[in-house]
Amino acid sequence: MANIKVTCDSTCDLTQALYEKYDIQTLPLGITLGEELHRDGVDIGAAEIFAYADAHGQLPKTSAVSPGDYEALFRELVARGSEVIHINISSEFSSCYQNACLAAAEVGHVHVIDSRNLSSGSGHLAVLAAELAAAGMDAEAIVAELERKKELLDVSFVLQRLDYLAMGGRCPGVVALGASLLKLRPEIRVVEGKMIVGKKYRGDAQRTILDYVRGRLEGRTDVDTRRIFITHAKAPQPIVDEVAALVRQLHPFEEVLVTEAGCTVSSHCGPDCLGVLFFKKEA
Repeated sequence: MANIKVTCDSTCDLTQALYEKYDIQTLPLGITLGEELHRDGVDIGAAEIFAYADAHGQLPKTSAVSPGDYEALFRELVARGSEVIHINISSEFSSCYQNACLAAAEVGHVHVIDSRNLSSGSGHLAVLAAELAAAGMDAEAIVAELERKKELLDVSFVLQRLDYLAMGGRCPGVVALGASLLKLRPEIRVVEGKMIVGKKYRGDAQRTILDYVRGRLEGRTDVDTRRIFITHAKAPQPIVDEVAALVRQLHPFEEVLVTEAGCTVSSHCGPDCLGVLFFKKEA
């Protein structure tokens, strides 16, 4: 049986400890501040993104992993005898998936998954792939299971600032201003690979985040309680701790994993954004 190696983009937003635990290798997206190119999660983090945006009134530019970078890694892994399973951010958000497919076609023995998701929604699939590989499942069966399970992901975030969406051209300035004056904090959901606006919450960060978590989890019977990610963009630690306690109160999750959003996600969602990301039960 071929050795299976799981790889993903830096947009999966897992912790270094999780990447090491599951032996998942990442490829960083590019982040350009002014004229300087950085690597997401390698030599730049979300704090630098926020400082740059606040100082310059514009977002950094993000760039997909190139076909050449994908090919170099895939060739190295395949030469070692590995069958590669690679997890990408949704093809609706980036050309990473297309670039990875081009590289995979050149190399062979590489299976590219369009997660139709972002952040630790994609991270869920990367961890699952590693678990299935460790259990002895072959690559084709893992791919089939990932394609099935990605339809069960429940991924959303609640935003605290809309000026980042406005700077990125994803929200007209007047709408952002109006929402800010009303203290509206919109929930952003990922549906069919795209972001849509869900509920709108009102109040300060603590109130809106806790209301959002209750809105996503309270009273639901379709939640798979194996694992949940709480992923945030530099949200205050006391609020993150409150969210973790509330999540455990609402459902008996076996694992509650807290991760920070990387540069790519943070540059669009802004500071203090927080999401809960989990699988739904099988129908």
